[in-house]
Amino acid sequence: MSIKDMIAERAAGALEEQSVINLGIGIPTLVANYLDKEKYYLHTENGLLGVTSVADEDIDPNIVNAGKLPVGEAVGASYFNSADSFAMIRGGHVDVAILGVLQVDETGQVANWAIPGKDIIGVGGAMDLLVGAKKVIITTNHTAKDGSPKFLKECSYPITSTRKIDMIITDLAVFERKGEKFELIELMGNATLEEVREKTEADYIVSKSLTRSVE
Repeated sequence: MSIKDMIAERAAGALEEQSVINLGIGIPTLVANYLDKEKYYLHTENGLLGVTSVADEDIDPNIVNAGKLPVGEAVGASYFNSADSFAMIRGGHVDVAILGVLQVDETGQVANWAIPGKDIIGVGGAMDLLVGAKKVIITTNHTAKDGSPKFLKECSYPITSTRKIDMIITDLAVFERKGEKFELIELMGNATLEEVREKTEADYIVSKSLTRSVE
């Protein structure tokens, strides 16, 4: 299993059945591979509730998700215009948003739409999902391509929203926000507490149950 799939599978395990879920671009799209399509409702902000996978021979170029990737329609799927879709998001009708990030800080704020000095295509739906979704899960590699931490004391890139996210799932660890602090609740793969500490700039606490399990 690839690192990205490992992260996606763990994110799928954090979801409750019958939830309405919006999957962001990148690792989040892989989460759909680990869900029973009859027990979850996948939403895309360009106007479809009931997103499902599609075989290559059945691809309809007119049916895509927000990332312009081909998708299928589940039995009972609903179509609506983008304005209605964003009304669903802003109205609190999306239970969980799973998003990728460039950075996330120890307060729970994320940066995932712009890198200073580089061309951007706009914030997209991330800002609305961060504000409107009842729960926000971040899926990302623990470090950037140059090895620098992505879980920081403070984001150096422009933040997407002041909303504080609820959970971070990386290739090394799972963090859950409890009050004003993130708690390390699980190690991923063969990661160790020391490795997570070395590759994380943000302050966090370690679950007592996790500490006991690795002693």
